[in-house]
Amino acid sequence: MDDSPPDRVSQPGAVTERTVIEGGPVVAVDDSWTEFAEGHVVVEGDRIVAVGPGSAPPQDVPVRRIDATGCLVTPGLVNAHHHLYQWATRGHAVDSTLFEWLTALYPVWARLDVETAHAAASAGLAQLARSGCTTASDHHYVFPRDGGDVFGAVVTAAERIGLRLHAVRGSMDRGRSQGGLPPDSVVEDRDEALAGTQQAIDSFHDPAPGSRVRVAVGPCSPFSVSAELMREAAELARGNGVRLHTHLAETTTEEEQCRAEFGRTPVEYAEDLGWLGPDVWLAHGVHLSSSAIGRLAATGTGVAHCPSSNGRLGAGIAPVRGLLNAGAPVGLGVDGVASNESGGLGEEMRQALLLARATGGPRALSVREALRLATRGGARCIGREDEIGSLEPGKLADIAVWRLGGLDHTGIADPVAALVLGRLPQVDTLLCGGIEVLTGEDVVEELDRASARSRLVEVS
Repeated sequence: MDDSPPDRVSQPGAVTERTVIEGGPVVAVDDSWTEFAEGHVVVEGDRIVAVGPGSAPPQDVPVRRIDATGCLVTPGLVNAHHHLYQWATRGHAVDSTLFEWLTALYPVWARLDVETAHAAASAGLAQLARSGCTTASDHHYVFPRDGGDVFGAVVTAAERIGLRLHAVRGSMDRGRSQGGLPPDSVVEDRDEALAGTQQAIDSFHDPAPGSRVRVAVGPCSPFSVSAELMREAAELARGNGVRLHTHLAETTTEEEQCRAEFGRTPVEYAEDLGWLGPDVWLAHGVHLSSSAIGRLAATGTGVAHCPSSNGRLGAGIAPVRGLLNAGAPVGLGVDGVASNESGGLGEEMRQALLLARATGGPRALSVREALRLATRGGARCIGREDEIGSLEPGKLADIAVWRLGGLDHTGIADPVAALVLGRLPQVDTLLCGGIEVLTGEDVVEELDRASARSRLVEVS
């Protein structure tokens, strides 16, 4: 670890208090890979104003001090893909392929309502916070006709828990009657989907610097969305200046279907529809040829790697090393907890590293690259790299303080190795925009009730 660089300081305005985190190692995850064996971070309002070695210099205003002795300080993690509503349906179809799993669960999700969506999202966000996450991207694409404002219920859950949210307004217009997987009761027609997406942007999207909620446009996938909706959704997103997100190249079955229906691979089909570009990030990207990787990198299209979910469903392993070498943005995602029952983002660093090394050898992904995927990589995917994902003056004060030590980490000298390879540490303090995130138990009872309602539908 390098202790030599001096403080990097932004110029503060008039303030009444600052927060100083000091006493432990600091890993900035910046362009220079800056690390301090013992360092400090100074926060003013919602922004970082200084990062440097040793103790913070004396401050000219009252200070709130966070003692990071025995801890590791990193940027808050950024979850690049999730389905928060699925927290009410964990543990179903546990030995199934993706298509079998979807077929089993769509009838359950057709019963989704505002109360269930809010309880599930609150629990999911609380679990993300406990795993060091400060920003969550949630892809919500199930809109039962009598379910109410389930999208708004997710937004209010994020406000309740205190995390930053990138809410992706999904859509499906290919029900079973038109060759899709979902029941017709949970799909919209094209005009409804586009109108609902525009309404979500108008109601919730905040483009301002430091915003807590942004909205993206996210038709679900090529096997549940028509080509017309994919094209028009991309036009709507770009007309509103928001980002685009969808599932792509998750399974071999999807590739076979795309070739049979459209005469294209999933990436070729996406490009035909206007779904590659620096404003697009894709979930999964498991089955990618070298030419597909090249197109994603050349267009700046991001990939949210979801190692646990892909493993749980037997979908395969994304070519993360190839994507990184090509220069494509790559982040980490939990995916829905109906296919990743753990629900934490911190664990995905270890999973990503192990899967990469299982196929590519011990140098396929380093511990620091795994941390970078979970921070800078995710921020780059969702278009917030200028504000989050690293500890730098001027960036938002989204900070995780991890408690190392005890049986779980004693003897691991490298704190980043302890974080990624050891048991996931307890989060001692989590700041989102300089405000401490508290994750109490009040969400558990709500989730129990929501899960009980979901079990009214038998799932094999």
